[in-house]
Amino acid sequence: MTTNLLNNQQKEISDEAFITTKTDLKGRITYANSYFLEIVNAKNSDLIGKSHNIVRHPDMPKYVFKLLWDRIQRKEEVFAFVKNITFDGGYYWVFANVTSSLDENGNIIGYYSVRRKANPKAVEKIIPIYQ
Repeated sequence: MTTNLLNNQQKEISDEAFITTKTDLKGRITYANSYFLEIVNAKNSDLIGKSHNIVRHPDMPKYVFKLLWDRIQRKEEVFAFVKNITFDGGYYWVFANVTSSLDENGNIIGYYSVRRKANPKAVEKIIPIYQ
């Protein structure tokens, strides 16, 4: 996806929505629920096998993702506010929970993320920190 399409249109996320994705060990998407497909305006074929950073908004500090990767690779759970880009150039804010998926022996076999609508008041406080 190219960031030339950025249009500053915020997508609204339902208060009840759960946005869910799974990735392999390299962060390539192996599963995306229907709400994720809807909010990013994509089809499964646009996402499956692609790096999850395909929806990373350029406003997101790289350090947030370094911290995220460092922690989930240690099997630590991460909660973070994330601004993502959509395939039509819009964006949306979520509060993300990211965890390691483990096999029966405790080995990491992938990663799992569930996101909810971010509290708008929290986003107001996060934006200057991320800048």
